[in-house]
Amino acid sequence: MATNFREPTARAAGIAPIVVSTSPAASAVGAKLLAVILTMTATFTCTAQDSPARPNILLILADDLGYGDVGFNGATDIRTPTLDQLAADGIVFTSAYVVHPFCGPSRMALLSGRYPYEFGAPFNLPDDSSGQYRDQGISPDETLISTVLQDAGYRTGVMGKWHLGQQPEFHPNRRGFEDYFGFLGGGILYFGPYKANNEKGNVWDYKRFPEHNGADVTSLTESDYMTDVLSGEGVRFINGASRSERPFFLFMSYNAPHTVLAAKEEDMAQFSNLQGKRRIYAGMVHALDRGINSLVDALKASGQYDNTLIVFFSDNGGRADQGASNLPLRGGKGDTYEGGYRTPMFFHWPGVVQAGQRYDHPVTALDFYPTLARLAEADIPTAKHLDGKDIWEAVLAGENAREGELIYTVRHQSSSTDVGARKDQWKICHKNEKWQLFNLHEDIGETNDLSAKYPERLKQMVAEVEQLCQAHTRPLWFDNANQAEQWKSNRLPYFDGTFSLRTDP
Repeated sequence: MATNFREPTARAAGIAPIVVSTSPAASAVGAKLLAVILTMTATFTCTAQDSPARPNILLILADDLGYGDVGFNGATDIRTPTLDQLAADGIVFTSAYVVHPFCGPSRMALLSGRYPYEFGAPFNLPDDSSGQYRDQGISPDETLISTVLQDAGYRTGVMGKWHLGQQPEFHPNRRGFEDYFGFLGGGILYFGPYKANNEKGNVWDYKRFPEHNGADVTSLTESDYMTDVLSGEGVRFINGASRSERPFFLFMSYNAPHTVLAAKEEDMAQFSNLQGKRRIYAGMVHALDRGINSLVDALKASGQYDNTLIVFFSDNGGRADQGASNLPLRGGKGDTYEGGYRTPMFFHWPGVVQAGQRYDHPVTALDFYPTLARLAEADIPTAKHLDGKDIWEAVLAGENAREGELIYTVRHQSSSTDVGARKDQWKICHKNEKWQLFNLHEDIGETNDLSAKYPERLKQMVAEVEQLCQAHTRPLWFDNANQAEQWKSNRLPYFDGTFSLRTDP
C-alpha cells in the first residue's frame, strides 16, 4: 500500500468522506426527540425573550489530561469539584475518543471534522524556528467549524493553544475566530518572563509573548500563571458576549496540564499527601478546575448559563512519566492503546441534557463539527468533507450513534506504524508489529488478547482500517528533521507490513 499513498498539496486536496446513512427508524426517533427538546426548551428558567433560541457553545479542551485524573472518572487523589458537578448535572461519555494520541493532529481533526491523515497532518507542526516546515499549517481551504459558526452569526473566540500554523494565513483571526488570546505554537511556559520573537536570536515557542489578536501581550509578570490568565480571558469574552444579541462559541484551548510542569504553591498545597511530579500535576489540574469554575460563575452572573452547552474533554491521554494517570486504561499519550486517545468527556446543558446520565457507546471528536453545526442551525459548505456525524439525537436517546461503525487512530513510529480501531465493544490494536483484539466491555484495560479466539473478526476489522488508510496522504511536515529522515530511509509508512496480520507474541 505504501506505493499508493496519496500526494497532498500545500492546500489539501479533497478526499471523499466516509458516508454514513441514517435509517428511517432513526429519523422517526429523531423527530420525536426534537419535539421533546422543543418542549423542554419552553420550560427553561430563562424566557425566550431572555435567551437566544440557539445555544451558546463553550468548548473546553484540556491538554494531556489523563483519563483517570478527574473525579467523575474515578480520581480520588486529585479533586476536580467544578468538573465533577458539571458532569453530574449532564451526560458523561465513558467511551469518547479523540482522533490522535498527541496534540497537533488531534486539534486539527477537532476543528476540521476530518482525519488529519487525509490532508497530510499525522505529525505535530514543528517549532517555528525549525527549518523547511516552519511555513506549514492546516490548509486555508479547509473550512473550520469556527468559520461555519461565525458565518451563522455566532460571536467566536479562542483562548489558549492554537498549534494549527504560525504564519498569517493560518492565524485564528483568519480562521473564523474574531477574538484570540493565546500562543500559536505547541505550548507556553506557565510563568514568565516572556520574550519577543527576535530577542537575541530565535526564541523557543514556549518563551514567547502570548498575543491578543495579533499583538504581543507584554504586560504579564512572573507572578501571572497562564492557566489563570486564560481563564480570565474567557471570563472577559463571556462578559462581552452577554452584551450582544448574538450567541457565542468560545473555545477554551488550555495547555494545562501539558509539560513543562509548573503549578502555583497555593494549588499544590491542596495536595500535601502527594509527592514529586504527581503533586505538581495535581496542582495544575486543580488550577484548571478552578478556572472553569470562574467561567461557570461568569455564565451564571450574566444570565447565559441555562442556554449554554458546555463540552469538556482532553486532546489526548496523559503522560505517566509526568504525573498523569490514565487508569483503568492501558497506555498513555502517544499510544494506540486506549490510554493514548480515549478521553474524559461530558456534555452539560441545563434543561436539555438530562442530569445524571452516562453514555457508554463510542463517539469521536470528529462528531463535534456536524453536531455543533446542527445545534447552531449553521450551514456546512456543500463541498466540505466530514468524517464525523451528527450524534445529538442518539446521545439524548441513549442509543448507539455509531453501531457497527469503526473509528480509528494511526501513529507512525520511526520504523513502523501503530494503529488502534474500535467498533462497538471490539478493539484492535497494532503495536510492536503485531495485531491484538480486545473486548472492551469485558476488558477495558486491554489485557486479554482474543485474536486467536476470533480470527475472522480481527481479519475483518483490520481490512476495514486498511481500506480507510487508502485515503491518507503523504505528510506535509514532520515535527523534527530526524523524523523526516527516518520516514525517508525506512520507506514509511510500511502499510504492507502493518496489515500483514501477524498476531504471534
